[in-house]
Amino acid sequence: MACLSPSQLQKFQQDGFLVLEGLLSAEECVAMQQRIGEIVTEMDVPLHCRTEFSTQEEEQLRAQGSTDYFLSSGDKIRFFFEKGVFDEKGNFLVPPEKSINKIGHALHAHDPVFKSITHSFKVQTLARSLGLQMPVVVQSMYIFKQPHFGGEVSPHQDASFLYTEPLGRVLGVWIAVEDATLENGCLWFIPGSHTSGVSRRMVRAPVGSAPGTSFLGSEPARDNSLFVPTPVQRGALVLIHGEVVHKSKQNLSDRSRQAYTFHLMEASGTTWSPENWLQPTAELPFPQLYT
Repeated sequence: MACLSPSQLQKFQQDGFLVLEGLLSAEECVAMQQRIGEIVTEMDVPLHCRTEFSTQEEEQLRAQGSTDYFLSSGDKIRFFFEKGVFDEKGNFLVPPEKSINKIGHALHAHDPVFKSITHSFKVQTLARSLGLQMPVVVQSMYIFKQPHFGGEVSPHQDASFLYTEPLGRVLGVWIAVEDATLENGCLWFIPGSHTSGVSRRMVRAPVGSAPGTSFLGSEPARDNSLFVPTPVQRGALVLIHGEVVHKSKQNLSDRSRQAYTFHLMEASGTTWSPENWLQPTAELPFPQLYT
């Protein structure tokens, strides 16, 4: 049922993305939303968000705390917030559940609901039909895209952040937990933009040096008219080639656009860049997708 037809495979290879409507059931989507609700209710707000900072030195410490929190999140379940949701004393200006931008980056490893979706028969079947021999899960995120201020995501290629040699070994799997519309910030792609490498890379700075990451190269100016919107209904799954250029606009509607997304890498014959911000750890080597 999740096996791609030859024409779907061809379309993915041609466009660099593929929309599969109705791949997940309403029940599966509700289970993810409910579980996220529980996780948010129990969440520990990170210290660097809750501290009051007045001096420049304290501000630098906060920035470093924020950087360290992000850089060490690859094997944990951690919380990242929208801008402007805390006051200067570190108190919420909006309800906590409305303040989160995303949760990352290891729901797939540590939470049973997300683990079962990630390793589901449907996803394994999809990966096999794409010819993946030894796919591993490198990261996962739950993205909230909050009503009214869910931030825009500027044009990018996932392989800029998840770089491999050779290229072409990273695949994004993006699941619409709620309908994604033109109004609430659906994905936009440039079809066929996955065939000319990556224009920039985010690399990890040497340990202990600020700001923690930096970019090599730059994102070129892109013709806005090349982007095609992909509104989808809840339960849709979108396959995203690691080098296809995509973006999403700010959510100005009054409905959230929640999504669960994770990235697979073909581990066979592939080198994961040691300069990537995200690195496997002794506690969490990249788990095999096939069970």
